[in-house]
Amino acid sequence: MTSENGPGSMQGVFPILVTPFDEQGRIDEESLRRLIDFNIDAGVHGLGVALGSEIFKLSEHERDVVTEIVVSQVRQRVPVVINTGAPGTNLAVQYSCRAEALGADALMVIPPAFMPAGPAEVLEYYRAISDAVKIPIFLQDVPSAPISASLARQIAESCEWVRYIKVETVPITNKVAAMVAEAGDQLTVFGGAGGGYFIEEMRRGSMGTMPFCSQPEAFVQVWKLVQSGDEVTARAVFDQVIAPMNRIASQGAGIFYHVHKELLRRRGIIATAKVRSPAPAIDDLTQRELQDLIGELYPVGSL
Repeated sequence: MTSENGPGSMQGVFPILVTPFDEQGRIDEESLRRLIDFNIDAGVHGLGVALGSEIFKLSEHERDVVTEIVVSQVRQRVPVVINTGAPGTNLAVQYSCRAEALGADALMVIPPAFMPAGPAEVLEYYRAISDAVKIPIFLQDVPSAPISASLARQIAESCEWVRYIKVETVPITNKVAAMVAEAGDQLTVFGGAGGGYFIEEMRRGSMGTMPFCSQPEAFVQVWKLVQSGDEVTARAVFDQVIAPMNRIASQGAGIFYHVHKELLRRRGIIATAKVRSPAPAIDDLTQRELQDLIGELYPVGSL
């Protein structure tokens, strides 16, 4: 990407949608459409389908179905970002072209992680995808396939459509700061990892976050407060509403799917909290703590 293009213009709160399933594990279209409107009504700036959507558990046909539902329900009210990363370059190109054809506004692409790839191979992977599409691309920096700030800059300079990066490797706040310092003139930096460091990331130059979709109004409120200069109130909202849910969601590997789906079920947005197998079980005590927290944050009558 040439320096004249610069980073992308999308910013703000871009929740990653869960994929609602019925009790038989089939995609629940009605719940998904309701979830999309719930987030848009909350004032989000974009929506995504990615790892938090259990996309890796969907067949290729189901990926198309979810993308089609999201694009048709959003109706261009906000940008739609579809995750199209894959273990192989040809497959990632296929997923990316298909998402673009179905109406995605941008792509989010994780580097190959199943078989380790060196920097030169990662660069060629992104170049192949960028050459095949004409919509913006988010790099996705994750623990299983981290992208250094220097490599991110090199990819952005070499790939026309790479204009964003979602940072999720620890230490996240340090990585965000390094990414902004090294590549901020080439990439718009977003945070991720459930939005757990949203305020700290913004202090370091992040321009958005991609959290779960169960508390969109709280994330939008925090974003607006920080943008207006009121970090004190933003921190109070974050600590009272977002942080307690994130604490429970991070107590066990992979239980965040159940936690956020259960919150959405209790809020009346999706019909079930079904998570596709394999999925870790939540022990009885954590389940009680989750139910108590939901009742405290969203009392009956306020939902």
